[in-house]
Amino acid sequence: ILVVGGSLGTRTLNNMMKSWIVTLGGVAPVQVIWQTGRFYEKEMREFIANYPTENIALVPFIDRMDYAYEVADVVISRSGACTVSELCLAGKPTLFVPSPNVAEDHQTKNALALVNKGAAMMVSDAEATDCGIATALKMVGDEALLASLSEHIKELATPDAAERVADEIVKQIK
Repeated sequence: ILVVGGSLGTRTLNNMMKSWIVTLGGVAPVQVIWQTGRFYEKEMREFIANYPTENIALVPFIDRMDYAYEVADVVISRSGACTVSELCLAGKPTLFVPSPNVAEDHQTKNALALVNKGAAMMVSDAEATDCGIATALKMVGDEALLASLSEHIKELATPDAAERVADEIVKQIK
């Protein structure tokens, strides 16, 4: 599982991880890459020092998201437009946890656009601490679901988006 909350981090996803880790007794049942965000790095490192847990790799920032996506069976993430686009291109089964602190609740709308097409799953920000990891673990254990989510999210990818935008700009100039 890859848990990623953006470059600065996401309090909800970090709290979700902390809540789960304290129940594990020192060993996670799956491998987890936990990107805490730079803003939360010190706090989360102090936490994990008090609750060392095998199979959890805590990192403040991931420079090569392509590598992280490649090794993940499931991604837990916010649902900003750029992230959604990346996940579609990567074809990764995703559990979205939309931020409620954005204009017009656009992250929920982004996530639901995929959820309604069978291309992702979603838990609300308010539910994430209690059921986010449990939902992701169920996803990891369901190969048919992972295959279906991967297939459907790939169908929503637009790999030539930059070329399309450039072509439209050129058309408008002419």
